[in-house]
Amino acid sequence: MTRVAAVDCGTNSIRLLVADADPATGELTELDRRMTIVRLGQGVDRTGRLAPEALERTFTACREYAGVIREQGAERVRFVATSASRDAENRQEFVDGVVDILGVEPEVITGDQEAEFSFTGATKELSGHERLSGPYLVVDIGGGSTEFVSGDTAVRAARSVDIGCVRMTERHLVSGGTVTDPPTAGQIAAIRADAARALDLAGETVPLDGVCGLQEGGHTLVGLAGSVTTIAGIALELPAYDSTAIHHARIPVGRVREITTKLLASTHAERAAIPVMHPGRVDVIAAGALVLLSIMERTGAREVVVSEHDILDGIAWSIA
Repeated sequence: MTRVAAVDCGTNSIRLLVADADPATGELTELDRRMTIVRLGQGVDRTGRLAPEALERTFTACREYAGVIREQGAERVRFVATSASRDAENRQEFVDGVVDILGVEPEVITGDQEAEFSFTGATKELSGHERLSGPYLVVDIGGGSTEFVSGDTAVRAARSVDIGCVRMTERHLVSGGTVTDPPTAGQIAAIRADAARALDLAGETVPLDGVCGLQEGGHTLVGLAGSVTTIAGIALELPAYDSTAIHHARIPVGRVREITTKLLASTHAERAAIPVMHPGRVDVIAAGALVLLSIMERTGAREVVVSEHDILDGIAWSIA
């Protein structure tokens, strides 16, 4: 057993997993898992820089996580940073702050590395699962980007494209500094067009058209990250967020379409009142849902298998 601490800092949230990993058995025993919405990617698509207030929110969360890591006695720590910090001109400020607080340098990984970690985290426990067999198409809808990775026991192809829920919200749903509530038909069409272009780009590397359909050798679509898990919680009509109920839930495409339509027609107050909705996702969930629906339509998926195990688990395995 090796006690490890994995930190995943994305565009919208920062997350921590402390776990005991046993490479011999393939078991990852979770000791502490937590998530904080910090919106590190606030304005990055527009300015190309990390905002001072976004950096401070992130550093505050890092201080909390540093305490947890010390208390749990993790032997190894790995901090991975994704889309927003890849794009920012002032990312050295971010790196220096993390080193000061946690004593480890954040690794600003490539989209391909991000995809591989996501695939490992989501599928390691699915091997041999009778009803959720490979090959898999793993889709990780983040704040700034979405990763597509296909494979069976190993990665065959991977591609990252810039259609995350925060990026799509800031690019298409913000007017006069505030999120349009609810969005207009034109704004929705703009997200769909952006998603279609990004899917064309991803499809040059990772086959997407109809791959999750009924044909022999069809892929199982596995969806990761907050947009997907929130949609699953809504679909299951949970009275509160319940990761156990959400993990490996199978949500039909018709239900995803129904929820997406409702979210795009709802007000901020209506979205905030949904029991499973995290306050930090209220403004970006509609864009995230539309990205998921666009992916399901392109791939011909009848359902999405939702996983609570993702890039964070993949990072943990990488240092075990």
